[in-house]
Amino acid sequence: MSIFNLLFSSTKIDSKSANIGLLLLRVCAGLTMAFGHGLGKLPPSDGFIGMIQGKMGLPLPTLMAWLAGLGEFLGGLFMAIGIMTRPSALFMAAVMFMAVFNFHLADPFAAKEKGLLFFIIGLTVVFTGPGKFSLDNIISNRK
Repeated sequence: MSIFNLLFSSTKIDSKSANIGLLLLRVCAGLTMAFGHGLGKLPPSDGFIGMIQGKMGLPLPTLMAWLAGLGEFLGGLFMAIGIMTRPSALFMAAVMFMAVFNFHLADPFAAKEKGLLFFIIGLTVVFTGPGKFSLDNIISNRK
């Protein structure tokens, strides 16, 4: 698989209703992630960096804080508009995986629920692609 296909691939789905469903899922989840979670983490606050270092125990906490914030904000925006959708969704899913299975591991299910939903949505978009109504599809068809 070429790097172009990895970045801009779009699975051909013939069902108009399935493509509309993917569009709604991408736009709603992407914008919610970007503006509801990512924007507030940019630039990362000292508290967020400290939490990544302390509670999560990750190395390079400043870099990890930037990656988490950018993964949520840019990953959400890119997924919503359907550009580099699969890598963006994968990065967003990875950030949510760390949030759920590291930061919220000992928390009750209600604290993990939103992160789990975003994790599964990210993986769903990775496997299905962005659908017909995306910039990736337009770019892919021009090649």
